[in-house]
Amino acid sequence: MNPPARSSVVTTPRIEAAPARRRVSADKGQLFSTFRELWTYLWPRDRADLRLRIVWASLLLIVAKLVTIVVPYTFKWATDALAPGSAGASEIPVSWLVGAPVALTLAYGLMRILMALFTQVRDALFASVAMHAVRRLALETFEHMHRLSLRFHLEKKTGGLTRVLERGRSGIETIVRMTMLTAVPTVVEFVLILAVLLYEFDWRYAAVTVAMIVAYMGFTTKATQWRIGIRRSMNESDTEANTKAVDSLLNYETVKYFGAEDREKARYDKSMERFERASVKAYTSLAVLNAGQAVIFTVGLTVCMVMVVMGIREGRNTVGDFVLVNAMLIQLYQPLNFMGMVYREIKQAVTDIEMMFDILDRAPEVADRPDAKPLEVRAGTVRFEDVHFRYTPDRPILRGISFEVPAGKTVAIVGPSGAGKSTLSRLLFRFYEVQQGRVTIDGQDILGVTQGSLRAAVGMVPQDTVLFNDTIGYNVRYGRWDATEAEIEEATKLAQIDGFIRSLPEGYDTSVGERGLKLSGGEKQRVAIARTLLKGPPILVLDEATSALDSFTEKDIQDSLERMSRGRTTLVIAHRLSTIVNADEIIVLDKGLIAERGTHAELLEQGGVYAQLWNRQREVDEARRTIELRSKEEEASLPAALVDPART
Repeated sequence: MNPPARSSVVTTPRIEAAPARRRVSADKGQLFSTFRELWTYLWPRDRADLRLRIVWASLLLIVAKLVTIVVPYTFKWATDALAPGSAGASEIPVSWLVGAPVALTLAYGLMRILMALFTQVRDALFASVAMHAVRRLALETFEHMHRLSLRFHLEKKTGGLTRVLERGRSGIETIVRMTMLTAVPTVVEFVLILAVLLYEFDWRYAAVTVAMIVAYMGFTTKATQWRIGIRRSMNESDTEANTKAVDSLLNYETVKYFGAEDREKARYDKSMERFERASVKAYTSLAVLNAGQAVIFTVGLTVCMVMVVMGIREGRNTVGDFVLVNAMLIQLYQPLNFMGMVYREIKQAVTDIEMMFDILDRAPEVADRPDAKPLEVRAGTVRFEDVHFRYTPDRPILRGISFEVPAGKTVAIVGPSGAGKSTLSRLLFRFYEVQQGRVTIDGQDILGVTQGSLRAAVGMVPQDTVLFNDTIGYNVRYGRWDATEAEIEEATKLAQIDGFIRSLPEGYDTSVGERGLKLSGGEKQRVAIARTLLKGPPILVLDEATSALDSFTEKDIQDSLERMSRGRTTLVIAHRLSTIVNADEIIVLDKGLIAERGTHAELLEQGGVYAQLWNRQREVDEARRTIELRSKEEEASLPAALVDPART
């Protein structure tokens, strides 16, 4: 695979940025602000079909509620037809007494069927609207997580972030579903019932009903506020338990190495114990809430029914009126109970999405400037000019670093652990931004170019290769998604892993497992090299790329890396000095400063830090090669069945 031409413009496919968000203060419990924020997703300007669904769903809502009001009337008429002796029913013709009750009962059943059908059709129409809003918000959060800086992800636990995303997605769905499918229909039904009570009876019935609803909602609000703290504690303990479980399972091998299963179990159980206590409190508080709601509603219903009984005695009402009031208010109970649940669920959903909103409100530490332009790579010269950087104010990492990696040349960075070697690569990729000085590529300050074009121009083979839990082919193709099968095979050949892949029963479709654990360290590193070869960038960063390999494999991989580096600007962050003896320049970092620089031969002649590191590593490498060679000889002398029982 030949390196790209020098005079190339590196660009990447344009990715549509997420729309600017008007921030929501979820922790203040502002439900109306939350819904106003969600409305832009429920009424998407670019989806006329979804807006039309909302219109039809609204019309069906009105029709369904009108039918709902008719249902108790059919019950009343049937009752009056069956009780002709009651006041107000004596004027019913005798002929009605034979067929009317049956017909009205059938009408009652038909109205209930229509009510259910209209309601379900409305819910089905609105489902696409709700889930589209959930999808867009979840996608925006996921995208925003990727835009946040490396510092943010190093401070967070992956298990906790995925739990935030999962619970936030569920919370958004709850808010949308409860508001549009329950709260709004209930308000419409409540208004219609008040109108019926005023028309059929008098203001006292409406007043009792309003008082009952006000007391019901007031109690629900107070009790829900009390439960929010319990729910938040339960969420925190749930996240903690999930995080510890994910962390332990990701480190499965380490747990086994140290026989720490009991320790991990105790650690997980401690979190689950806290979750258990919080959950018991949550269920207990829910029981108190449900009991209070039932008492308040029953009192209101009983008062209205007593007033009707008194009206029947005085001749103002019929038995049908008694049934009508009962049916009307009982029919209100379910949506009213839902209103209590709506408030509870929405408040809890806001609690659930607090952390999601916090993440969305967090501005990326590294962002493209408004006037950022695509990086134009003409030759590929990389310069660090008086670069200063520190992760924390009291911990300076780089203190005035200046050097150049000429186009097509290889410069190696060496030094003790903590000297700032890997920080240079992170600054070049703009995982962090330079705090003083600047980094340029062909004279262009990387702070003034788009991150997408910068990262398209720079290839990385990291020290710790982590693969996606997918196939080998997927992980290689990740370097350039539009690559052909032939190009993928060529990259694996150059990385000297093609033979290994073809020896596998499933070939390129072989799963690598979680973080690539089904492959050896050397095999994972070769996949990473193939991935970068397929990307074909004009600038390379090799961050201790052979550190996971044995001496024999290292030589083969080093040959591949040298072939890959030809014609490309290459920055090598080296741990094993034997891998960079042919570098055009070697820079020795020590405590954030350049201690020495020169070629391998020049630095050895100086007899300084580099020479000391070289002599020390030669002794270590020779001892290691001796051990590895002896191990291979012993293995070769053993019968095949002992070396690999599967061969027999």
